[in-house]
Amino acid sequence: MSLLTVALVTATLAAPRFTSLAPTDSPQFRGADRTGISKETGLLKSWPTTGPKLLWSAKGCGDAHATPSIVGNRIYGLGLRGDDEVIWAKDVKTGKDIWATPIAKGIKLDAAQGGYGSRSTPTVEGNRMYSIGVAGDVICQDTATGAIVWRRNMVKEFGGRVPTWGYSESALIDGNNVIVTPGGAKSIVALNKKSGEQVWVSNVPGRNDASYSSAIIADVTGSRQIVQFLAGAVVGVEAATGKFLWNYDAPACKQGINCSAPIYRDGYVFAASAYQNGGGLAKLTKTATGTTAEQVYFTKEMQNHHGGMVLVGDYIYGFDNSNLTCMEFKTGKVVWTDRSVGKGSVTFADGMLICRSERGPVALVEATPAKYTELGRFEQPERSTAPSWPYPVVSNGKLYIRDMDVLLCYDVKAGGK
Repeated sequence: MSLLTVALVTATLAAPRFTSLAPTDSPQFRGADRTGISKETGLLKSWPTTGPKLLWSAKGCGDAHATPSIVGNRIYGLGLRGDDEVIWAKDVKTGKDIWATPIAKGIKLDAAQGGYGSRSTPTVEGNRMYSIGVAGDVICQDTATGAIVWRRNMVKEFGGRVPTWGYSESALIDGNNVIVTPGGAKSIVALNKKSGEQVWVSNVPGRNDASYSSAIIADVTGSRQIVQFLAGAVVGVEAATGKFLWNYDAPACKQGINCSAPIYRDGYVFAASAYQNGGGLAKLTKTATGTTAEQVYFTKEMQNHHGGMVLVGDYIYGFDNSNLTCMEFKTGKVVWTDRSVGKGSVTFADGMLICRSERGPVALVEATPAKYTELGRFEQPERSTAPSWPYPVVSNGKLYIRDMDVLLCYDVKAGGK
C-alpha cells in the first residue's frame, strides 16, 4: 500500500460511510466519505482540447447551485421550477426524470428566499433520501417513488432563521440520526432518520446562526463528534447527545459567510473562509471535562470562499480566492499556487484534481505538491448567466457538471468503457 493510499484511508476513518453502495457511488455532498475524494480509478489522465466526451445534457433541473448525488442508476437533486422547489431523480443513462416531487411553494428568486435557488445535495441511504430545501424544509423521501415519508421545517419548528442566501447545508447521517443546522438557540438538531422525531438539540454559544457549510463527523480519541461551521466559529458537539464541546473562531469571517466544509484528520481540524479572512488549523484534545481546540496556525493564503478543499496525502488543495493553492496541512506552508481556472471548486479522483471555475471552465490538474501541472481543460457548454458553484461529481466513470437548470454528463473513464 502506498503512502498516499495510507493517508487517504486515514483521512476518511471518521467520515460517515454508507453500506450496500458501490465504491463508485456518490450518495451525499462531497462523496461517500464527505471529503471531496472519490474512490474512482481507471480514469483519464489527460483530456483532449475539446474536453472528455459529452454523453448527454439534461435541461429542466430547475434553478439551483445544488450539487447532485448519484447512487446506482439514479441521479438525485433539487431545483426551483417556476416558484416551486422540487426534488428529482433522473436516469444516469439519459438524464431524464424518473420522478419529481414538489416540496415547497412560493419560493422566489430573491435574497430573502435563497437568491439563485436550491443549494442542498440529497443524502441517500438505502431506500431513503434526506434533503434540505432553501427555506429550511427537511425532507425524507422514498428513493423509488419520491414519496415524502416525513418532513420538518427548521424555521417554524426549531426557530431557525433563513440565511441571506438560503439554507445551503446538506443533511448528515450519523447512525440513526439526521443532523441539520437550524441555527440560533437550537443551533444543531438531531432527528431520528426513520420518524423525523427530535433526538437532541445543541445550543451552541456565541454567533450561532446557520451559515452555508455542511457538517462532518470526527472521531477525537474515541469521542464521536459532529463538527459544523456556524456563522461565528467552527464548533464541535457530542454526536450522542448534542452537548457543546469546543469552538474555534479564527476561520470565521466577520460577515459570517462561511461556506466550505471543515476538514478533519487525526485530531486536527482545518477550516477557511473568504472576505479577507483565511484558514486555520486547530488541534483537538480530549480532556477529562470535554475537548479543547488549540490553534496550530492561521494563514491568509487560503481564503476559500465556497469551492471547498481536499486533503490528499499531507497537502490541502483548494482555491485561495482566485488561485489554486497547494498547502501543507500540518504547517500551513504554501508549496505552490497557480491562477488555474480562477476561483472555483475542487474534487479529487484517481490522482487528479478536477477544478471547476465559477465562470465555467473545467480543468484536470495533477494532485502533487511538486508543481502545478494541468492536463486538460474545456469550456462548459450551455452556460447559464449565474456563477457555476455546484461541485464536480465523479461516479462510475462519469463526470457530472450542474449549471442551474442544466446537468451535463461526461465520459472520463480511460478507454471510454
